[in-house]
Amino acid sequence: MYYMDKYNSWLQSKVVDNETKEELLSIKDNKSEIEDRFYKDLEFGTGGLRGKIGAGTNRMNKYTVSRATQGLAEFIKDSGQLIIDNGELSCVIAYDSRYKSAEFAKEAALVLAANGIKAYLFESLRPTPELSFAVRHLKASAGIVITASHNPPEYNGYKAYWFDGGQLVPHVANKVIEKVNGIKDFSCVKTIDEDEAFEKKLIAIIGKEIDDLYIERVKSLSILEDVDKDIKIIYTPLHGTGNIPVRRVLKELGYKNVHVVKEQELPDPSFSTVGYPNPEDPKAFKLSIELAEKVGGDIILGTDPDCDRVGAVVKDNRGEYIVLSGNQTGALLLNYVLSNRQKKNLLPSNGVVIKTVVTSELGRVIGSHYGLETIDTLTGFKFIGEKMKEYEETGEYSFQFGYEESFGYLTGTFVRDKDAVIASMLICEMAAYYKKLGMSLYDALTELYDRFGYYIEDLHSINLEGIEGKKKIDSIMDSFRNNYPTKIDDLKISIVNDYRAGISYDCYSDKESSIDLPRENVMKYVFDEGSWYALRPSGTEPKLKIYISANGRNHEEAYGKLKAIEKAVKERIDN
Repeated sequence: MYYMDKYNSWLQSKVVDNETKEELLSIKDNKSEIEDRFYKDLEFGTGGLRGKIGAGTNRMNKYTVSRATQGLAEFIKDSGQLIIDNGELSCVIAYDSRYKSAEFAKEAALVLAANGIKAYLFESLRPTPELSFAVRHLKASAGIVITASHNPPEYNGYKAYWFDGGQLVPHVANKVIEKVNGIKDFSCVKTIDEDEAFEKKLIAIIGKEIDDLYIERVKSLSILEDVDKDIKIIYTPLHGTGNIPVRRVLKELGYKNVHVVKEQELPDPSFSTVGYPNPEDPKAFKLSIELAEKVGGDIILGTDPDCDRVGAVVKDNRGEYIVLSGNQTGALLLNYVLSNRQKKNLLPSNGVVIKTVVTSELGRVIGSHYGLETIDTLTGFKFIGEKMKEYEETGEYSFQFGYEESFGYLTGTFVRDKDAVIASMLICEMAAYYKKLGMSLYDALTELYDRFGYYIEDLHSINLEGIEGKKKIDSIMDSFRNNYPTKIDDLKISIVNDYRAGISYDCYSDKESSIDLPRENVMKYVFDEGSWYALRPSGTEPKLKIYISANGRNHEEAYGKLKAIEKAVKERIDN
């Protein structure tokens, strides 16, 4: 039982403090809990290091944070001259409102300082996209955000960024992981006294100057001034980092009727009014909708705790508030940005839209309408950021818009991650634009469907925790990889993409071609008329995700296909 050896090594370690040991001793008779805490080390997934807070190698605590930071520090030092732009090795650190976030951020700063790497530590909680901006602005070697994004309150996490401002992509992250895995004992982790670190100027506190620069850059992406800025906006930061920057941007741009959900305005690590602070979950908007009904809100926005995702709620044609999907909001934003840039002759001939393989194909149709190429990446905005860097260096394409179905959007190039401050501003501007035309965002969405075709998507998540859960996920993936339904009602599978093998199989020609993307355990099945479904284990949560997309000439046709695919896939999983 390897996990018991690791458990005992923590209890016997001279580095692990008594408080942590007492926590571990409290579970000494609970073998399943010990196994879950120690059967593996936390790994970098699509969102970096993420797990439940607590003692153990499979938990977020100051030891796993410091070990990860030591590995990152060693990789930064190894990279040396490759990443030095301002004469010193440095790293920017931001954190959100979660339990232990500030403590983990300081722990990371002290480890970096002990390794001779200057740590720029934000004075208080800040959005993840501002961290990305700060890394680029300060010409830092790397960046760290302590956050678990939209996970439940018992989680925290650690996102690592490289000098380009994007999250670590696999070929870089794997080298960091090698360094981390090489640290067999916490005594190998360097640290330094806090006073000494400040005295030697190895830690610098940052805040207002970066805030001001970031906000000005965000406002520079506003497209139209002549919109209805009396529009009634309801906003909830869901107890997270978006409260100050989102409201500041809207205020400085002249929006006069911004109503904040008071119960969710201030930081709260327990997320007591919502529990699961995810704008993808309609239940997160309960208080927002109540406020909107009271004041007659035109648009509702909700950002997640680290303010990289944003959800939008609009009134439908019955006057009821509905939560738009990430695909719907992304399509609306994409069309708004591209159409108005085209009117201003600001669309370059080599413009590009970047989306993920599990994001709706409606984005490709819209991009093509405006003469733009659309490029697919694997799931995770880090891959979109990687493509932005590539195109900036090669000049092959000019980035115009990037998005993923999980409520992440970006335009502009000064941030290399999804940005809910930018997206919130543009959603409000878009709603104000259509309101001046006598339309709601729901009307605008209906118009998009009438124009480009009806696309309906759905996402199902199966929660499977622990070792047995992982085995079940692997079993389902292997089953679909080797034996999938080739026909569902009148829909025939035409293309099967195995992203782990890097192979695309054409069912009609019986030919294979390579997929030019990093390897990831994802299967995607495309039908002959363009509908599709995909299976993907989550990189940040113990879940198997099932993505379904159907299209048709009208809502009824598309919806019928969606339900047929859903039924067949679920039956296949259950069997």
